[in-house]
Amino acid sequence: MPKCVYCEKEYNSHRGLTLVKNDGNINYLCSSKCRKNMKLKKRKVRWVSKKKNNSEK
Repeated sequence: MPKCVYCEKEYNSHRGLTLVKNDGNINYLCSSKCRKNMKLKKRKVRWVSKKKNNSEK
């Protein structure tokens, strides 16, 4: 299963987008949301960050 280069989520291979650059690098993107944000070069968005809740007892 490929892993999205933007949000680092694994997804099924029949979904998403595969970008092959001229230098041979392959970028996998899981959704158009990730593609658009990568194109805009936005890195700090709330839905990408994964916070662990350590306050559970």
